Amino acid sequence: MHPVELTKAFRLVNHGPTTIITSAHNGKVNIMAAAWVCALDFKPPKVTVVIDSNTYTRKLIEAEGTFAINLPCVKQIEMVKKVGNISGADFPDSDKFAEYEIETFTAQEISAPLVKNCVAWLECKIISEPNNQDIYDLFIAEVVAAHADERVFSDGHWHFDGHDDLRTIHHVAGGVFFATGKEC
Repeated sequence: MHPVELTKAFRLVNHGPTTIITSAHNGKVNIMAAAWVCALDFKPPKVTVVIDSNTYTRKLIEAEGTFAINLPCVKQIEMVKKVGNISGADFPDSDKFAEYEIETFTAQEISAPLVKNCVAWLECKIISEPNNQDIYDLFIAEVVAAHADERVFSDGHWHFDGHDDLRTIHHVAGGVFFATGKEC
């Protein structure tokens, strides 16, 4: 993993991948799949993410004010399906990380864990917009740190050739995913 210049952080999510949102508050952690994530601004870098009001992740990120966006790859598709199909609230004495043996590492700027073997990570701090959050489930966040796997992202650009298992994934509907294709 290497640091990504924050002015280039938007390029980590600008190609529309399915993401994994991680959150933490008061010793509790959670992980969920999210497809509605979008780059919003360059300087400072900002993103938007839609997180339903009924999710356990939402409760944690609202309480903590931070979350992480992890970009999983093809080799992690089964993990994405698992964490996207069950609530963290269903594990009152455990969490999805423990139940599914998901390895993490410590973020630099936030409390949420980062998922190992993803290809990029954005550490985010919520910019409070209660109207957007309450009515549209839309969160705006500033990216306070960004990292990427240099095998597939360097000099501000994605380059997946030769690393098919590291291609990002894209949810279409009904549990169907596509992998990022060749550069045109």
